[in-house]
Amino acid sequence: MSNPVVESPGAMLADPKAYTDEARLHAGLAQLRATAPVSWVEVDNYAPFWAITKHADIMEIERANDIFTNAPRPVLVTREGDEQQAAVGVRTLIHTDDPLHRDLRAIGANWFRPKAMRALKDRADELAKRFVDQMIAVGPECDFVQQVAANYPLYMIMSLLGVPEQDFTSMLTWTQELFGNDDDEFQRGETKEEQMVSLLEMFQYFTELTASRRADPTDDLASTIANATINGEPLSDIDTVSYYLIVAAAGHDTTSAAISGGMLALLEHPAELARLQNDPGLMPLAVEEMIRWSTPVKEFMRTAQQDYEIRGVRIAKGESVLLSYVSGNRDEDVFDEPFTFDIGRDPNKHIAFGYGVHFCLGAALARLEVNSFFSELLPRLKSVELAGTPQQMATTFVGGLKHLPIRYELS
Repeated sequence: MSNPVVESPGAMLADPKAYTDEARLHAGLAQLRATAPVSWVEVDNYAPFWAITKHADIMEIERANDIFTNAPRPVLVTREGDEQQAAVGVRTLIHTDDPLHRDLRAIGANWFRPKAMRALKDRADELAKRFVDQMIAVGPECDFVQQVAANYPLYMIMSLLGVPEQDFTSMLTWTQELFGNDDDEFQRGETKEEQMVSLLEMFQYFTELTASRRADPTDDLASTIANATINGEPLSDIDTVSYYLIVAAAGHDTTSAAISGGMLALLEHPAELARLQNDPGLMPLAVEEMIRWSTPVKEFMRTAQQDYEIRGVRIAKGESVLLSYVSGNRDEDVFDEPFTFDIGRDPNKHIAFGYGVHFCLGAALARLEVNSFFSELLPRLKSVELAGTPQQMATTFVGGLKHLPIRYELS
């Protein structure tokens, strides 16, 4: 079978600005699912890749983690970005494969198990109340993303790590610059070298944190990471810092995007907002629907270690695939009325947390935070409406709303 070459809409997957226009993006992805679900995409400045847009195919590739590996191309970046990523040598959970991935995952696993979540619930509820109270203090209008959704999960994950509160602002800036380096508002400088400064500053910060926790261990996740061993050997400096990076960055920006995306969805679907306020027991299902609807992680890449056929298309050894979670979470073959926001959707087999051995380590924490926040907000929310135009971040990896101006009344 000849390889289908798709320049558009498949090329949108490599265009950060495409993710700022969700209607256009979803229309393009729906076209791909219907006509070329496994499509060869060639875009200037990017190594070519296969776009995988169907839910079942994404899951099949995720299950075949021995054939489709994270290394050497875990996320979609330019050719220059691929080279920089290889040169820097960051080895987070999203960059590695078994057995190293399994060993790294085990280091932090206990912090995200159900028992740990029960212990963290009080902190999540406390912070949710703090930020809803703050909405009253700054109201009756605010930028929900920048004043609330960006900070609540930041405070939660930084508390888990054990980072002092005076450093939270710097951490927010670094993570927004890292994930927003394709967005004109958040990127630092014009060149990749300038934009690398954020990563280098985070490296310096976490290197110092490691030294501190090794000299004087405390009861926090940072100490667990700093003093971890694999096969009896302490983690290297790059592996230690990489672990902090994935916890601090992914553990913050993804949940922020889910909360802000969930808020906008409720604003745009007032009947669902009223339904959830009238039936708080729907909150667990509503949380899953908010996460499906927003899909904060847009894609991951995998590279074939041997020839593989999927949906009648041969993927050759060494070729990369892009797993479009945004597309998979709107797949008409899996979700009834996928473009309907339904807080009671059940079942909801979304893949916003990935699937298989690389399933998101922090999924339980993200669910807890979204649940705690809206469980605090909605009983106190008398009215809410848009006070301006929502704006999406330009990205091809992690992101969501960057501004959500709202007008509200709270009790």
